[in-house]
Amino acid sequence: MGSISRYIFRTTFGAFLVVLVSLTAVIWVTQALRDVDLMTNQGQTVLVFVGITGLIIPLLVLVIAPIALLIAVAHTLNKMSTDSEIIVMNAAGMSPWLLFRAFMNVAIVVAILVTAISAYFAPKGLRMLRDWLTEVRANVVSTIVQPGRFTPLEAGVTIRIRERRPNGQLVGIMLDDRRNPKERLTVLSETGNLIDNANGTFLILQNGVVQRREPTRTEPAMVVFDRYAFDLSQFSGGASAVKYSIRERYLWQLLSPDPNDPLYAEQPGQYRAELCDRLIAPLYPLAFVAIAFAYLGAPRTTRQSRTMSVLGAVAGVGVLRLIGFVSTVFGATVPWMLSLQFIALAIAFVFGFLVVRRGLILEAPAFLTRIITAVTERFAQRFATQ
Repeated sequence: MGSISRYIFRTTFGAFLVVLVSLTAVIWVTQALRDVDLMTNQGQTVLVFVGITGLIIPLLVLVIAPIALLIAVAHTLNKMSTDSEIIVMNAAGMSPWLLFRAFMNVAIVVAILVTAISAYFAPKGLRMLRDWLTEVRANVVSTIVQPGRFTPLEAGVTIRIRERRPNGQLVGIMLDDRRNPKERLTVLSETGNLIDNANGTFLILQNGVVQRREPTRTEPAMVVFDRYAFDLSQFSGGASAVKYSIRERYLWQLLSPDPNDPLYAEQPGQYRAELCDRLIAPLYPLAFVAIAFAYLGAPRTTRQSRTMSVLGAVAGVGVLRLIGFVSTVFGATVPWMLSLQFIALAIAFVFGFLVVRRGLILEAPAFLTRIITAVTERFAQRFATQ
């Protein structure tokens, strides 16, 4: 790798990291705010909140990395064009193909990163997220319920305790269950203990009364008990109930699925679509660079506008990604549609390589440029008079 290639690689990869970290952080914050109830309603610490929500970062990187690479390549090419570096390289006899290969080196590194995340890290993060959330909900009484507070376990079920003793015993328990519209169940107990066994998690209540209220009766039916068990496993699902979705399967599990897997037997098309999406993900960074360089890599003077070239690159990438998305969604039920994304990628590569190899300059038609210029000037004059 020559000095020019190292300069391009360093500049592009640095811009890629800045864009990737910035976009990932912004999107992660917006997603994390949806789970802020882990701290407020469920009594979890900030570290647990950050840890749980941070497990979606590999999946975000998988989606954002190709877009961040496109922005980085466009930024670097625009910078080199503004500084007349591309023109100087072209005048010195440097082939556009050599310049293109420098950008493809960055794309190969990003493609390797996407491959690793797609095959292992993204499914691993989603698995850990599901396991961790299950564990948090499984410890519903020991971690969520706070003395003196009415805590909703789920819609229609509320629990309150007066005191939690050092030995873990609960004192002054009130449990209200309104899930059944035909009957409201209220349990009052002096003491209670939490028990975990092979059958699940149970709240064992002692010395209390059960009140059953029915809409057709004015007085509740009351039953005094010495010992009453309330199943808490229904609110957590338990560790044995954890079932990983198709997106949470590793790449090798998609390549060779278990024939006895009930999810595979039920949704074989989804497996096939997810597998194609995983296999094709590393190709998008390479295709994005090919399209971006085809539109922006040609030498231009500072008098020539690059706006239309940027719009063309963005439109090309957008169409390519849209075809891939549509192909994956509909390919689950119509298998032949999965081939559309491979065909679209092949066309993108051939188009980019031909443009670079022949040194073509892609520009919008003159009439389209005049229309856009006229519309832009009209908007500028309107805002200037306001």
